[in-house]
Amino acid sequence: MGRFPIADEELARVVICRKCKARNRAGSTMCRKCGSRYLRPKNKELRAKK
Repeated sequence: MGRFPIADEELARVVICRKCKARNRAGSTMCRKCGSRYLRPKNKELRAKK
């Protein structure tokens, strides 16, 4: 992915709110910003720009 694999691992451990797109800690069950429970893990691989 990037130049620093340890940093990439830390950045990929967050969860994203599906409602407001806020970044949350890895073990979160609720969004810190809007309180929604609809969270998804961050995509592990980077997508190439077209």
